[in-house]
Amino acid sequence: MLASAITFTVMTMLIKFLGEDYSPALQTFYRQLAGLVVMLPMILPNPRAVFRTTRPGILLFRSGAGTVGMILGFYAYQKLPLADANALSFTRTLWLVPLAAFVLKESVGPRRVAATIIGFLGALLMLQPQAQGQAGWPAAAALGSALLLALTVTGMKVMTRDHSTRTLMAWAATLGVVLAIPPALFSWRWPNLHDLTLLCLMGVLGVITQACYIQGMSEGDAAAMAPIDYTRLVFAVILGYALFSDIPNTMTMLGAGIVMASTIYITVRESRLGKPEPPPERVE
Repeated sequence: MLASAITFTVMTMLIKFLGEDYSPALQTFYRQLAGLVVMLPMILPNPRAVFRTTRPGILLFRSGAGTVGMILGFYAYQKLPLADANALSFTRTLWLVPLAAFVLKESVGPRRVAATIIGFLGALLMLQPQAQGQAGWPAAAALGSALLLALTVTGMKVMTRDHSTRTLMAWAATLGVVLAIPPALFSWRWPNLHDLTLLCLMGVLGVITQACYIQGMSEGDAAAMAPIDYTRLVFAVILGYALFSDIPNTMTMLGAGIVMASTIYITVRESRLGKPEPPPERVE
């Protein structure tokens, strides 16, 4: 889990570093392409078995939501301080609560509802200083990305009932490349060798992040493992200050603390009820 937090933060640093020359859509395409290349050794030995599915519609919707969510997330990481963008990404767990109630028809108790409302109030607290500057749209993009990635988690929860993790990852990697091509063409440019290396590194880090996260959540108790993910906020503050001179303001950190406390409570509550949420996917 700690390795996942570190690799994810480094990946977002590369997103921000390359942002001046590569649009979010173009970065998403190269990220997805690198991820597909990493997945090929798992796909090529028996592609028919890997891609076998009875519900391609859900897989297509999940990949579409994930691709748009990734583009919005990359835009937020390019425009916002690393700490702010990371903090807003934590609202993904909050979005899972209403989605569980309305999409999966799960029973959601008053404590989870209260924790979710408090968490979103924390997000509004983070948005308050943003609304006074020029970061309103990037902050909205970060929230939209969190919602769309929560939808992919909800879709994963439905599909894991009769699909393997390898099948879901193979479909996501392949469709991710296909769906990222059209928006990438609007700002297309061929990278030089240096930028291509960084773009490929970004894609590899995304796959490593996801693999470490899933492994950590599968081997450890969710209530104990999930809070470790929030260490990426610490890494984001350090990298943001060292590389981009970003200094998060007090209101952002206070709102982030409220969101983190709410999502940790929801995770612990789910664990005690014996119905842990599936591990969320990152802006992979």
